[in-house]
This record gives sequence, C-alpha cells and structure tokens, in this order.
Amino acid sequence: MAAVQETVDRVREIDVDQYRYGFVTDIESDKAPKGLSEDIVRFISAKKNEPDWMLQWRLEAYRRWLTMDEPVWARVNYPKIDFQDLYYYSAPKPKKTIGSLDEIDPDILETYKKLGIPLREVEMLEGVVRPEGERRIAVDAVFDSVSVATTFQKELKQAGVIFMPISEAIREHPELVRKYLGTVVPTTDNYYATLNSAVFPDSSFVYVPPGVKCPMELSTYFRINERNTGQFERTLIIADKGAYVSYLEGCTAPQRDENQLHAAVVELITHDDAEIKYWTVQNWYPGNCEGKGGIYNFVTKRGDCRGDRS
Repeated sequence: MAAVQETVDRVREIDVDQYRYGFVTDIESDKAPKGLSEDIVRFISAKKNEPDWMLQWRLEAYRRWLTMDEPVWARVNYPKIDFQDLYYYSAPKPKKTIGSLDEIDPDILETYKKLGIPLREVEMLEGVVRPEGERRIAVDAVFDSVSVATTFQKELKQAGVIFMPISEAIREHPELVRKYLGTVVPTTDNYYATLNSAVFPDSSFVYVPPGVKCPMELSTYFRINERNTGQFERTLIIADKGAYVSYLEGCTAPQRDENQLHAAVVELITHDDAEIKYWTVQNWYPGNCEGKGGIYNFVTKRGDCRGDRS
C-alpha cells in the first residue's frame, strides 16, 4: 500500500496547469444531435456517404452494443459515463480541401502552430517547401470527427502506398476494407470496441503492397476540440508480403473541467516477411490532481502477424 500511496502523491505533485495542449480552437462546428441511437448511426454513415454494406456493419455493431454491459474496473473509481450526453459527430465547418497553405482554414492552421509545429514545418508537410535532404513525414490530421488534411498522398500513391482517411478508403477501396476491417478486433470484442464499430467517423487507412518499403514515415494526429464530443477513430494498417511501414500516432485535447471519452480501435496486419513499426503518444489532458476533467481513454489496439517472419 505504501507504493500505491507514493504513486498517488507523485500524481498530485504534477502541475497539470502546465499542460500546453489544453487550448480550445474557437471554430464553428457541424454536429449530430446529442445522444446515441440508430438514427445517429445512420447520420454518421450518411455524412460519410458510405455504401449500404458499411451502414449494415455499423447497425449490427450498435444493436449488439445495446445488449452489452459496461465493464466495471477493479480499483478504479470515476463518474459513470452518460453515453446519451455525448456528441458522436462533430466537424469544423466549412470543411476545406487542403491543397496549399492558402486553402487551410486559418483557425486550423493556427491549431497546428499552437501544437508546436512551426510554420515552415507545416509548409514542408503540405509539400509547399521540401528542403533538400530533410526527412518528410506524411500526416493525416484528424480534428474531432473528420480528417482535415492528409499530406503526400500523390507521392505515396506513386509508390503504390495507400494512405488516406478510412472514410475515403471505404468508398475508394471497398475490397480492401471489407477484407480486413474487424478481422483483428471484431465488433464483438469488447464493450468499447463494439461502440467504436458503430460510430467511428474517421481515422487513417494504410495499405502497403507486396515488396514495397513505404518511402516516408506516416503519422496521424488526433485532436479533440469540441466540448462534450467523443472521439472514436478506427485505424487500419496492412503491410502485404515483404512490405514495410513506420507509423506514429499522436493525440491531444483541451483542458476542460468535464470528462470526455476517447474509444479507439487500431488493427495492424502483417503478411509474410512484412513489418509494421507502430508508435502511439497518448498525450491527453489527464485531469487535475483531484480527478476533475481529463480524457477517459478506453482503446483496443492489436496486431496480427499473419505470415512467416512477420
């Protein structure tokens, strides 16, 4: 018990007011009505312009979730989550397609800067500036429920690599998504994974074809901004035979008095002689020393080595 008390005392000494990512971006949002129902699941699917098979996949997960019990954790005490008091979809409006710095919403661009990415680096990420010999990282920036920018897609496509929001992959590469989605973390896996399967709005999809080494590192940055909004990203990464990819995930959120929910699912799949290097930096606001505020982070992340030497 002495060790437990020592840990508690150390946590109380942390100056959470110095959490430098706790700002809020003042931007108008397009949101679904608050609460969760079959209508909300249909709303999300319609917003993403999904085919019927994806809608049915979601609805099956939602109906199963209704039959499940929320887990009770040992030695953890926190206010019960009111799943009907959350927004399951929130997107900044108007949403612009980013092709150059001039087309980035100024508030979103300012968010990049406040998160510690200097303007010159943003320019490099967007392909505006490419210093000779400087390492480039392709970035998918997810803001609440939508991807607001995915960089270097054309260059990656030339190498045969697919890197795009999963909402786009569902429409443009349905054969790959249907083949792999839910095969590592099925919709029946656990309470939060089932919820995620019903309501996930966006995240990243990566496919590296046989024998291809991804020519640059990939990264997705998840930012929760809107109050009372849950984030439910679904990441799916496949490295086919002999392929290689390195992927980094980062996450931050505003500093609020209220708790917010993050319930992600990540599925990693490698075939013969393939390799995925996956890192995640869960830099959420932890709440204050009295337990007020912070992110409930209930995630399911799993890799499946499906081939020899993978």
